[in-house]
Amino acid sequence: MVAVPMSYPVGLHIIERPASSSPAPTVVLVHGSLDRAESFRRVMRRLPDINVVAYDRRGYQGSRDAGVVDLGVHVADLLEVAEMARTSGRGTTLSAVGHSLGGDVVVGAALAEPRTFDSIGAFEPPMPWLGFRRTRPGTNRPRDWTPMAEDPGDEAEQFFSRMVSPSSWQRLTDEGRASRRADGPALVADMTFMRGPQPFDVAELAVPAVFGMGGEASQPHHRSTVAWLGSHVPGAESYEIDGAQHGAHLSHPDHFAAFVRRVLERAQS
Repeated sequence: MVAVPMSYPVGLHIIERPASSSPAPTVVLVHGSLDRAESFRRVMRRLPDINVVAYDRRGYQGSRDAGVVDLGVHVADLLEVAEMARTSGRGTTLSAVGHSLGGDVVVGAALAEPRTFDSIGAFEPPMPWLGFRRTRPGTNRPRDWTPMAEDPGDEAEQFFSRMVSPSSWQRLTDEGRASRRADGPALVADMTFMRGPQPFDVAELAVPAVFGMGGEASQPHHRSTVAWLGSHVPGAESYEIDGAQHGAHLSHPDHFAAFVRRVLERAQS
């Protein structure tokens, strides 16, 4: 992977890995909450024949100084990155794949400018407005939203421990923990969006789409969301990575790369 020159005019930290030969399909990867473009590194290695672009969303890691923004700005950023990728001249088709909340960004961009993408993918995109949320133990009733910590850094620590594990947080270096805590304001903005009103109608999507999910070990509300999307979004399909949980791009990079390839195949259909 190489850092993209500053001629990219969006003010984001962007990394690009050109395909081994040109022309080739292009895919833009969009990370989720409390994550970064580097988390796709193992997936990118498994896509040598594809032009891959990834970037830190505003407020996170290398794009932290670009400020904390809402979903609309994240969508605008993706559309700008996608346009630059398309005009580079190396790509035959252009697709975007998002993980978790990055999937919401991808869907939002495809709804806003459907001609931008030849296909899209979203792995376990959280869409609680569809009615699928974590439930109270022993019931089908959704849990109340947990109050967020007053300190965004504390919220980042709690989120990481909840989504990965407390022991994994403890294994981070002091620098690693400080880096995650510094992403707290962007995480809080993501979570505030998630708890807000419905931002779009995904059923209006007019771009070929693949929605991915983990296997039986993944959270039921994620699997239910993807099953709903696969059956209610016109022309969409669902894709399961057996044995994976939410962080499939980290734990199952081979399978996640296959998911990306399936999205690219839809660009040809």
